Amino acid sequence: MLKKFVLVFSLCLVVVIALCAKKFLSSSENDEEITLVMAEVNPEDTVVGRMDSAFKEKVEELSGGKIKIDLQFAGILGDEAHVMELIKTPHSSIQIVRGPANLSSYSGGVPVKSNLVSIPYTFKNDEHFWKFAHSPLAEEILDEPYNLGLGVKGLFFAEEGFRHYFSSQKLESVDDLKGKKMRVAGQVLTSLAESFGAVPVSVKFTDLYAALQTGQAEVGEQPLTNYISNSFTEVAPHLILDGHMLGAVSVLINADCWDSLSKNQREILKKAGVYASDYCRKIVDSANEEAIAQIKAQGVIISEVEDFSPWQDACADMRKESAAVSPELYQKILDLGK
Repeated sequence: MLKKFVLVFSLCLVVVIALCAKKFLSSSENDEEITLVMAEVNPEDTVVGRMDSAFKEKVEELSGGKIKIDLQFAGILGDEAHVMELIKTPHSSIQIVRGPANLSSYSGGVPVKSNLVSIPYTFKNDEHFWKFAHSPLAEEILDEPYNLGLGVKGLFFAEEGFRHYFSSQKLESVDDLKGKKMRVAGQVLTSLAESFGAVPVSVKFTDLYAALQTGQAEVGEQPLTNYISNSFTEVAPHLILDGHMLGAVSVLINADCWDSLSKNQREILKKAGVYASDYCRKIVDSANEEAIAQIKAQGVIISEVEDFSPWQDACADMRKESAAVSPELYQKILDLGK
């Protein structure tokens, strides 16, 4: 009797699995072939560039080639400001972009919760960030721009490592930033520069090398991998490991494009997003270790920060003001690090 029950149960299980597979295949077969253009401002060999490639490959694999990702690197489609403005427009020629985690600069003045992700000294370490990135709190923030009608929807979060300041001049403490022309992009970095007594200078990322070379900017900031891959070591050979912010990023899709996709296509993009996010987590630590080794080999003058109190105190008011968009949610994000 038991053997008969097990046999019947096994047959039922096989039927259920077959039906599910048939349903998935059927929904895939009904989907039209589409090509989605994706923009990346960084080179292909950076952490985010490699993550983008993993996302592209997984999307094409899961869709059986029916969804193709036309991935363009190194700012070929424009700088961050250009592609971020373009992707919000109806029928945009760019459907997906690897952009910043914080969308406050592109929200048209509407307060957005993604601002919380880029508040200085929010995440204690990488583990704290990834705990957030895979939590319902992250989903709430990713869905917000779509729900607010801002023209985009977040697919997933990832990170490039902690961001550090680099300069063409001596850089050993927070006091060395005072009076320096600091390249900024967006309100958070502008407010942070002002908190440190620096002079904010708006410079496109693609123009940062030249700005440091000519003295238009004296200080920049990026994750270690971007610092080395964009050759900033050549024009700004002074680096301080202050870790003022985690280089959190997000992958976004045009809202009209998202609305036009089938349920199956949306699931494919979301599953590929989870895969790419996990891939990023695996490579970011080793990539940063390799980057610091290359940086040292190039003779960059590196300063460590033993006491972060002066840095944190200098931007305390700015941090409080930035969290005002949703203090409760921000506290929940902080609590994940306990």
